[in-house]
Amino acid sequence: QLQASGGGLVQAGGSLRLSCAASGLTFSRYAMGWFRQAPGKEREAVAGINWSGNSTYSADSVKGRFTVSRDNAENTANLQMNRLKPEDTAVYYCAATKNFWAIVAGHFQDMDNWGKGTLVTVSS
Repeated sequence: QLQASGGGLVQAGGSLRLSCAASGLTFSRYAMGWFRQAPGKEREAVAGINWSGNSTYSADSVKGRFTVSRDNAENTANLQMNRLKPEDTAVYYCAATKNFWAIVAGHFQDMDNWGKGTLVTVSS
């Protein structure tokens, strides 16, 4: 089970840190992905990190602003979001997969576990 938290309302230019807490799985065996879905839009991959943390992925739209990390000792993955823009407004989801490249490719069907989303709203 995955539980995402940390969403909220923030002004443009602000920051938020999302966390994803994992339980009931061997966390260190999974790559972790962050996805988002804005109203009326398709779900998209935002960022991902492999099982060890030495490979990461960021979508072009968030590169340089969002940073993904993980703590295998704490069974958590995090998404630090800086310089937020109104277009970042979406429901954010974390997901676990044994295939890191599935996150990069946006292959949602290859995610093994999904957390419930957390809403991020960025006001202009």
